[in-house]
Amino acid sequence: MDGAAKDGERARRGVAVSGSSGRVGAALAASLDAAGWAVHGVDRVPGRWTSVVGDLRDRTVRLAALQSADVLVHSAALHAPHVGRRTDKEFRVVNVDVTEGLLDDAARIGIRRVIYISSTSVYGHALVPTDRAVWVDEQLTPLPRDIYDETKLAAEELVAASAIPSVTLRIARCFLEPLPVRARHLLHRAVDVADVAAAGALAVAHPTVTGRFNISGPHLFYREDCLALHHDARALLAERAPDVLRAFSDWGWPVPGRLDRVYDSAAATKGFGYQPVRGVRQLLRDAGTMPRPRS
Repeated sequence: MDGAAKDGERARRGVAVSGSSGRVGAALAASLDAAGWAVHGVDRVPGRWTSVVGDLRDRTVRLAALQSADVLVHSAALHAPHVGRRTDKEFRVVNVDVTEGLLDDAARIGIRRVIYISSTSVYGHALVPTDRAVWVDEQLTPLPRDIYDETKLAAEELVAASAIPSVTLRIARCFLEPLPVRARHLLHRAVDVADVAAAGALAVAHPTVTGRFNISGPHLFYREDCLALHHDARALLAERAPDVLRAFSDWGWPVPGRLDRVYDSAAATKGFGYQPVRGVRQLLRDAGTMPRPRS
């Protein structure tokens, strides 16, 4: 089979994306479409990438979304901001029971691969530092602290136990936030949604890779920095990235004196070539095109 024929075969393959009208799901769908996949999105609300509008608690909706797919990318869920606003029972139904139903239906239909979108939030209480910042790689044991963490971790376990080969992406914080907050988080514990989308497409494109991977960064720090980050993050930032420190000062943004954790995505880089590019420096470059705040 020549290259053109192979490309044509890939273009005919389908990928079902749950939560395709949400911020992360839509970004994943767009990235997969650009990579040549036929996207079949499912969500409760209409969207650019959503071809099936309905509730995944309804099996007919699940089957409609999966019927033309080879791969399932499951991003639909209740999220951390819903804690306290939705009942624990609803979290379990939406985050765990729906995942179980999707996996069962996917296995019966013959889906060949599952990409599950989880969260670094599952590490929970393990993220609390003692005498140094916590280096957060996949060897850190999750210690869930709320119903969101509990249900995301439970869904991870279902995905890992499924007969379908799978990858779980534990994505870091990627909320839409005020620029100063976003910039601070991008130093050590956040990720741009475009990098999440790229990670998802890469995970789909590497069919022999399985396991759980952190998706964050790019960050400025290393494991050996954890003690210094806990005691004087500003000094280390001045040494490691004086341009970033200067930009924070120019914008009047507070510079953290202490950082509690650093997310490590090295396993994803090794496993399927994840290379995040939209870190704090890119955010600062983007911010440079906007008017400076008035003093």
